[in-house]
Amino acid sequence: MPIFTHRSRIPAPAEEVFAWHARPGAFERLTPPWQSVEVVERSGGIAAGNVLTDGCGRRTRSLLEDGARVVLRLRVGPFSRTWVAEHRDYVPGRQFRDRQLRGPFARWDHTHRIEPDGDAACYLEDRIDYALPLGRLGAVCGGAFTRRTLDRLFTYRHTVTRQDMVAHAASRERVDRWRRKENTFPAAAQGGSPMHIAVTGSSGLLGSALVSFLAGGGHRLTRLVRSSATAGAAEIEWNPQAGRLEAGSLEGLDGFVHLAGENIAAGRWTAGHKARIRDSRINSTRLLSETLATLSRPPKVLVCASAIGFYGDRGADLMSEDSPAGSGFLAEVCEAWEAASQPARDAGIRTVLLRIGVVLSPAGGALARMLFPFRLGAGGVIGSGDQYWSWIGLDDVVGAIHHALIHEALEGAVNAVAPQPVTNRIFTTTLGQVLGRPTFVPLPGFAARLALGEMADALLLASTRVEPARLLASGYSFRQPELEGALRHCLGKQG
Repeated sequence: MPIFTHRSRIPAPAEEVFAWHARPGAFERLTPPWQSVEVVERSGGIAAGNVLTDGCGRRTRSLLEDGARVVLRLRVGPFSRTWVAEHRDYVPGRQFRDRQLRGPFARWDHTHRIEPDGDAACYLEDRIDYALPLGRLGAVCGGAFTRRTLDRLFTYRHTVTRQDMVAHAASRERVDRWRRKENTFPAAAQGGSPMHIAVTGSSGLLGSALVSFLAGGGHRLTRLVRSSATAGAAEIEWNPQAGRLEAGSLEGLDGFVHLAGENIAAGRWTAGHKARIRDSRINSTRLLSETLATLSRPPKVLVCASAIGFYGDRGADLMSEDSPAGSGFLAEVCEAWEAASQPARDAGIRTVLLRIGVVLSPAGGALARMLFPFRLGAGGVIGSGDQYWSWIGLDDVVGAIHHALIHEALEGAVNAVAPQPVTNRIFTTTLGQVLGRPTFVPLPGFAARLALGEMADALLLASTRVEPARLLASGYSFRQPELEGALRHCLGKQG
C-alpha cells in the first residue's frame, strides 16, 4: 500500500501549531487556491475537556477530537464528489488522524504529527496511507499523478502553516504591548489575547481569505452582512444603500476592516454598473465612518480597501503614496472613496487606506480569467505589453491588512503591491513559463476594447507602476516578493 510523507520544521512551539490546526479557518487556509473544496458539514466528537475559542469568540470543542466528522464537496469542472472523513487517535498537542469513510480513494488514512524541537519550534509531519480505486489498474494509471498531486498539496500546506505561525507570533507580541500600555486587559489575560475584528465583504475572494487567516490566529470576528443575520452567528446586518447600521453593535472593537464593494470586473461598464461601483464604495465607507465616529468605544484602527486605480494611467513613472491622484473613472472613484473615510479620521481613529494592486489567485480576479487561454497555449501579451502591472499575491494582501491592524505607526494611504512591478509582457511570459505553455497569441488593444469597452483601458491597458514604500518602511516582509515565486505558490507549480 502506498505511503506518502511530508515533514517540515515550523518555527513555533508544538502546542501553538496544534492549536492553529484545531481552530476554524485552518482548513480553509490549508486548502490550495487551485482546488475547489467546500466544507458542507462538521459534527463534533466525544472527547471532553478540549475547549477552544473559535474565530467568532464562542467556546467550542476541538474540531479534531475523536469522532469529529467533516463532509467536503470536491469540484473538478462540472463534476463534484463528496468526501466524508472522521477524526481519530486524538492526542492533544501532538497528533490527530483523519480516515476517509466515503470519497474518491479506496483507502485514505492521514496522520498529522507535531513533534517539539525545543521550546520554540517543532516538526510537522503528514503521513498518508492510501490506495487508489480499481486496484492494480488504478495504481498503474494514477500512481505517479497522485504522488505529484500530494507533493504539490503538502508543499503548499506546510508553506502556509509556517508563514501563518510566524505572522501570528508577531501579532501577539504587538497586541499585548499596546494593550499593556493602554491597560485594557488584566495581567492574567496577557500572552496572546485575541483581537476582536469586524469585517465587511467577508464572502469575497479577499474577505474570505482574511477571515480564515484571522480565525486561525484565534481572533474573534464579527461579519457585517447585507442579508439577515444568522441566529447565533457573530453577524451584524447592515444596508449601506438605505443608510442603516446599528451603532451599538460596533462598540468595543479592536479593529475594523472594510472590503465591501461592487465587483469592478463583473461586466461591461454601463452607466448603471459604473454608478453601482461608485455608490457601493463611497456610500458604504461614509456610513461606516460616520457610525464609528459616534461610538464611545470606537475601534483603534480602520483598514479601508482602496485601489491603485487611484493613480490612473501613468506610464513608466513610479508612484508612491505621496503621488497625486490620476484621471479617469477609477481614479475619481478611488479619490472619493478614500475621502469618505474622513469622519473616522476626524474622530481620532487610525485609518489605513490600502491601495491594492492586481491580486494573484486562481480562485478569482484577473489571474483566474487568464488561466484558461494560457493553459491552452493561447495566451500572450495584452495591448503593447509595455504597460506596467503592479501585482500582489493574495496572502500578501491578507498579510498587509494584518500588518496594518497591529502596526500603530501605519496610517493614511498604503500601497498594497509587491516590491517589483512588471510590464504586461514580463507578466504574461512568466505565467507561460510557470504553466509550461507558449505565449505567442497576443490580445491587441482594439480587441480588448471590443470585448470589454472602457473597462479594458482602465484594467488591462493602463500602465500603473507602484511601489509599496510605506509597507516596506514599516517593516513588512513579503511572503512572495517576486512574480515567478508568487505564481508558482498559488498555482502549485513549485519546482
